[in-house]
Amino acid sequence: MIYLDNAATSFPKPENVYRVMDDCMRNYCANPGRAGHKMALDAGRGIHKTRELICKLFNIDNPMQIVFTSNATDSLNLAIKGSLKPGDHVITTSMEHNSMIRPIKELEKIGVRNTIVMCDQQGKLDVNKIRKAIRRNTKMIAMTHASNVTGTIMPIEEVGKIAKERRLIFLVDAAQSAGVYKIDVEQMGIDLLAVPGHKGLMGPQGTGILYIAEGLKLRQLKEGGTGSKSELLTQPDIIPDRYESGTPNTPGIIGLGAGIEFVLNEGIEKIQKHEKELTAYMLEELKKIDEIKIYGPQNEEEQASVISINIIGEDSSEISYILDKEFDIGVRSGLHCAPLAHQTGGTLEPGTVRFSLGYFNTKEDVEKAIQALKKICKEMVSDK
Repeated sequence: MIYLDNAATSFPKPENVYRVMDDCMRNYCANPGRAGHKMALDAGRGIHKTRELICKLFNIDNPMQIVFTSNATDSLNLAIKGSLKPGDHVITTSMEHNSMIRPIKELEKIGVRNTIVMCDQQGKLDVNKIRKAIRRNTKMIAMTHASNVTGTIMPIEEVGKIAKERRLIFLVDAAQSAGVYKIDVEQMGIDLLAVPGHKGLMGPQGTGILYIAEGLKLRQLKEGGTGSKSELLTQPDIIPDRYESGTPNTPGIIGLGAGIEFVLNEGIEKIQKHEKELTAYMLEELKKIDEIKIYGPQNEEEQASVISINIIGEDSSEISYILDKEFDIGVRSGLHCAPLAHQTGGTLEPGTVRFSLGYFNTKEDVEKAIQALKKICKEMVSDK
């Protein structure tokens, strides 16, 4: 299959990810932090190594400020629900994934207010609207770095400066940017960074990261065994233990570390350059097909390698089905768990066909996808 669904999860993974996970499972996958024998210690060292690699990637000083979660959704729930209390106000945007919007809307039930700042039809954000939305009780600005629908890249650094000026917590969802775009939590003023391990970081599914800035204390969402302070009947305050109850996903976290090593060794600049070139080429070729409507910025400098389209007058799910069945091309159709983003871009009713390119895709993959779309358009016109 030609896999063009990397915004959902990257595939394939680098070979070293498969190798280290297999080695862990076969040779030392004991419970880290729960015993002093060699296998448990090796498992603990593997997890700590991944924390250090995350610090290197995102310019984080203290590896203990890294919390491992199951995915970015898990991270966002901890960041949002752990920070906000009744009477607080949070600002977000109309381009968010449901992993951001749903926890925020859920908190309305306990009296947390929210403002959703509207972006333009291409998904672009006017930062002045963020500034104008701030109230006396505003506590947090929470937003995506890049849209999973249009790929639109958001002005994170500018918003981070506003958050710092107003002493607000700044939460960034880096699901579509981590591993491809440079993220520096210090330079960008990020207090909370939510990242999936299984997308641009090339790790396995079931892994996620939440960076929590020094001095920021969240309410934990679960309690249990941590391997530390076991004499206490209450949850320990030390980070990351406070937020990591239960046995961790040891092989997954070690696999995530291998994925990050791959990203660091290849270099963010090289990865980004490759994905930009593919995005530019695909956009250029799509614009030549009259029957296709493209959404978002339509510019590789303003969007990540996520391209949403429709064949005018045709159902997005049908196009996705044909691409899979007849051309062996994997894409995603529908609303992509982001209805507000579709409402913003005018695609709430039809959804879109989403092509998301990854580091292991080639120009030939894109050429085959373009030829498939041309053939589909031709056949559908002749059928009418």
